[in-house]
Amino acid sequence: MTGKKDFQFPQLFLRLAISFTMLSAVADRFGFWGKNSAWGNWENFEKYTLQLTSFLPESLSIFSAYFATFLEILFPLLLIIGFKTKIAAYCAGFLLLIFALSMTMALGIKAPLDYSVWVGSAGAFLLASQHQFSLSIDELIKKN
Repeated sequence: MTGKKDFQFPQLFLRLAISFTMLSAVADRFGFWGKNSAWGNWENFEKYTLQLTSFLPESLSIFSAYFATFLEILFPLLLIIGFKTKIAAYCAGFLLLIFALSMTMALGIKAPLDYSVWVGSAGAFLLASQHQFSLSIDELIKKN
């Protein structure tokens, strides 16, 4: 099995897994997961961001919390609909890589390994290396 159809499901599954994982983290910081939350609210997420970005001035650290959240909504939505998929995947990979490096410097290697941040980053880069994206707006545009 080496046809074009063979790669549709794994690639789509990777796009969705990366997307929903990132959106789940955003949902957590807005308290949507209830008792199953890591942060549970925005204030706790800001404190966590301050911990990870202790090398930055506080105002820049708070800004990074808002900016990261915006990007953690934008990139997954682009991946889900398959628009500018390659760019969105690279951007998600770099965002997760920055997060993994920040976690490693602030908390040690165990935290990003436990939360699979390295795997998410690697998966996003693997997705970005693909040449076509099944069930995507990109493919529809290419056909027209």
